[in-house]
Amino acid sequence: MKNNRRKFFKSIGLLTAGAVASGLSSEKSYAQKKIQWKMVTSWPKNFPGLGAGAETLANYINLLSGGSLKIKVFGANELVPPLGVFDYVSSGGAEMGHSGAYYWKGKTEAAQFFSSVPFGMTAQEMNAWLYYGDGLQLWEKVYKDFNLVPRPAGNTGVQMGGWFNKEINSTDDLKGLKMRIPGLGGEVLARAGGTPFTLAGSEIFTSLQTGVIDATEWVGPYNDRAFGLHKAAKFYYYPGWHEPGPSLECIINKDAYNNLSKQHQSIIDIACKAANIDMISDYMSKNYQALEFFQKEKVQIKQFPKEVLSKLNSISKEVLLELSKKDNLSKQVYDSYMNFLKRVRPWTLISEDGYLNSFE
Repeated sequence: MKNNRRKFFKSIGLLTAGAVASGLSSEKSYAQKKIQWKMVTSWPKNFPGLGAGAETLANYINLLSGGSLKIKVFGANELVPPLGVFDYVSSGGAEMGHSGAYYWKGKTEAAQFFSSVPFGMTAQEMNAWLYYGDGLQLWEKVYKDFNLVPRPAGNTGVQMGGWFNKEINSTDDLKGLKMRIPGLGGEVLARAGGTPFTLAGSEIFTSLQTGVIDATEWVGPYNDRAFGLHKAAKFYYYPGWHEPGPSLECIINKDAYNNLSKQHQSIIDIACKAANIDMISDYMSKNYQALEFFQKEKVQIKQFPKEVLSKLNSISKEVLLELSKKDNLSKQVYDSYMNFLKRVRPWTLISEDGYLNSFE
């Protein structure tokens, strides 16, 4: 019996030593092969929330890889314009990008579902679809022909409805409204009689201040304060019907990703998940502080009338259904998204809404 025990513990010791040796060997191989990548973004360098989220992702990858995979982050216009990220990473100009999928509707209509859908999923619902539904697999399928690998890498949570230089009292006030609002939200506004603009963040303040646009959505109090939008518009509306849970993306050049070791690929995947959680936590902690600032500044914070939201919701359903008929891939994504939303929403209403509405 004693001999058997000695043999058992000896084998355990050998296995442990082997595992340690294997780990050291792995670390040594990491140290011998250092990889330098570039990440281009659609955000100003170190911009609160969005730009900082890109930096956080790069730092996580550097830390988890022990410095064997380093990512240098470039803000908007440092290498490419904000809306040039997709093409630049696709062509291999940079190995990674950080942006929002709804900017790429001109590339593929289906991309818009992976950012935010008007009156669609919240951040929690969106993450559930991407990670535990078939959302991420469909996203990969949509980007496959563009030589890109997508990963969720941030979320702002429910956004604000935007800044307006006139009150919105009825759907008539949307007619002729020139508003910076990208993606599907812009299409909904257009059908309501407005004129949507797609502008990079750096262009918003001047466009609003000079009257090029009458209104703009951006993100929420945290980012809106950083841009000083309260100095260019009178009214701040909620809720952000157009972006109830917008996912931010990390896009990776597929050739570069496939050339990595399995360990480095896993590091990027895990870092993206960590950055996703970090960003929404950051927004939750900073938005209420910025909201307090706006309240002290006597900003007129208003809720959209139910009539307006009801009309926009009705138009949104039409837009999404039409989008689903444009091509087979859009139909696949639409069906998956809407089916998941239909099933998950009752639980959200019972849990989140049920709790929040149970007391004053």
